[in-house]
Formats: sequence, structure tokens, C-alpha cells
Amino acid sequence: MLRMALALVLTLALASFAQAQEKPADIDRSSTGGAQTLEDILNRQAGQKVDDTFRRDAVGSADNAAGIASQLGTLGGVSDPEMWRALRYGSADLKVSAGGEVATVVMQDGGMTWLEFRRGPLRTYGGWLLLGTLVALALFYLLRGKVRIDAPNTGRLVVRFKAIERFGHWLLAGSFILLGVTGLAVLFGRVVLAPALGKDVNATLLVWSKLIHNNVAWAFILGLVMVFVMWVANNIPSRLDLVWFRQFGGIIGNAHPPAKKFNAGQKIIFWSVILFGTSIALTGVSLLFPFEMPLFAKSFSVLNATGLPQLVGLGELPVVLAPQEEMQLAQVWHTLLAFVLMAIIFAHIYIGSVGMEGAYDAMGSGEVDEAWAEQHHSLWLEEVLESQGSDTKSGTAAE
Repeated sequence: MLRMALALVLTLALASFAQAQEKPADIDRSSTGGAQTLEDILNRQAGQKVDDTFRRDAVGSADNAAGIASQLGTLGGVSDPEMWRALRYGSADLKVSAGGEVATVVMQDGGMTWLEFRRGPLRTYGGWLLLGTLVALALFYLLRGKVRIDAPNTGRLVVRFKAIERFGHWLLAGSFILLGVTGLAVLFGRVVLAPALGKDVNATLLVWSKLIHNNVAWAFILGLVMVFVMWVANNIPSRLDLVWFRQFGGIIGNAHPPAKKFNAGQKIIFWSVILFGTSIALTGVSLLFPFEMPLFAKSFSVLNATGLPQLVGLGELPVVLAPQEEMQLAQVWHTLLAFVLMAIIFAHIYIGSVGMEGAYDAMGSGEVDEAWAEQHHSLWLEEVLESQGSDTKSGTAAE
């Protein structure tokens, strides 16, 4: 189910990159000798597909070289405009000494679509998503306030997270914060940092941001693996989660819903981090090693087989992509998911800091008071006390 949801999000998010265009209308070009007409120009300005075979096929021919091949300074039967048209439409017979197939792509106009999407919708909607999340959390704090512990502290502490668990969490959290800050600097540097700090300062910051982003990514991947291995067994959905959702985590009603080590809200955070983080990591690695790890042509083929693109009106997504197009799509998807995950982590940071009394202790010292555990994770506390038996006493419990 989660895969289908992600597939649908992928299909909708990349609509600007793979929109289906209607079949071009037949136009009489006899009056122009086969060249473009005013109607062609108007259709192109309206964003409609134009039959450009009159230009695509006008790339010269070796047969035209007869009689002029020996003339000084000629290109045989291909003129300069014809050569550039062949390059533009990918039909030029290129001979490259190094670089392989990638080096044969000299012109790729999809880069303009990527650029416009990056500096337009991606910046605009991504920025508003983060700002809107922060405003919503601030309003929630003003209206709801901090979630307090109902009963007084008992003075008896239980181990909530072991040292290795806290290490994995902070490795993942710290690396994600660095990746988020440096990623935002790269995306918004030209429009925010450069006008405020100057182009030279912005250039220096972006050089360091790139170095930090590319290298800290490996720490993020390691933390992601550690967190998944340590906590996946405790984050399997159960019927208890339905009770938690009905009471909205204790906000509705007087009693806090029972929960084991992780409640339903924490499970949402966990699976968001694992699923979105894995996709971010995969696209990030593909960008670190360009042309080595194409992801989207095969993904589009699978999506086409499901019928989702056709269902939402996108038609068949392209299944043959140039390496540069793979990189552009990877960068867009990488950034889209990063924005969504940052918004989710904002909420997680809020709950773990100012939003809930005693929550930070769980990842700070690793120990929480029994009163806090009873209120938020009563079933987990029962399991801990049963395992400890008569060894539980005042003070810090041994790990």
C-alpha cells in the first residue's frame, strides 16, 4: 500500500516533467516550401506539440556532397545549420574518443524544463511548506501549550533507549540537519544568500555546502540503516494504533492511550524517515555517481504498467531517458522528498523538545521517569518492569 502511495506521489510530482501532449494537427506547409508557418509558431507558443519533421529531417545528406566535397572549407553535404539541427535532435553521427554514450549527448533541451521547475515551483512551494509547518507548530503551541506529566515524578528511572540506540538516532538526526541546511543553501543561495551577503560570500558558502552535503550523506545512510535494524520490530502497525488515532494521542479525552515502545505517531515518523530517507539516499547516490545509477526510466516503465499515469491524465511516461534527464529527475525527486521529510522532522523536533515535558530525556540521558513512561507508554513500562522484576529500585536502572 505504501509503495502504491509513493508511486502515485511520484507520478503527480513529476507531472511537469512528463506531461502528455496531444497529437499535432496536420498543417498545410506547401506555401512555405515545407518550413514552419505562423500556425506552427502560435501552436508552439501555446505549449502544443508541433510537427517539426520539416526541421528534424533537414540535417543534410552525404548524397548532397557530390560536386562540392573537394571544395576548400566546406562540410561536404552538411551546412552549419544542418549540423546543429542534427545535434539538436540527436541524429548527428558523432565520433567520440572518450566518455562513451554519455559524451554523444551534446545538446539536451530538457535542462531548461528542469531549471524553470527548480527556480519556480520547487523553490516556491517547498519554501512555503517549511514556513507553513513552522507557523502551524507555533500556533499549536500557543493554543495547546506543552504536554505536561499528569502525575508527579516518582524518582524511579527506567532505561528508554540504550547508548547504541541514542548514537544511531543522533547520527541520523545530526547528519539530516546538516544535509537539510546545506541543501537549502544550494537551492536558495542565489535568491536569498547572495543578495543579503554578497556573491563572494555566497560562493564560498556554497562550495563548503557542497563538500559537506556530499560527504555527510554517508553518515545519514549509516544512521538510516542502524535505526531501521534497531527499531523496525517495534514499529509494526497494530490495533493499538487505532485507539491512539481515535484519541489523537491523548489530546482528545482525559486519558492517554496505551502504547508499547512506540505509539502510532512515532510509527508514522519512523516509516516516513525510512521510506522517504531511503528514496532520498538512493537518488543522492545516483547524483554522486552520475550516469552510473539510472533510476527513472525503469520506474516509469513500472508505473506505466500499473496504469496510474494514464489514470491521472499524464499518458505514457517516457521509458527512454538520456543520462542527463535521469540526473535532472533524480535532483527534483531528491529535493521534493527532502522538503516533505523536513516538514515531518520539524514536528518531531517540536514534540521532542518544547512540545512535551520529559520527552527529550528519552534521547538525552536515555532514561525517563516511571510517571512519564506510565502516561505515554504504559504497556512498554509494564514489559520493562516485568523484565526487571525485583531489581527495579530508586535511582538509575542499569542498562
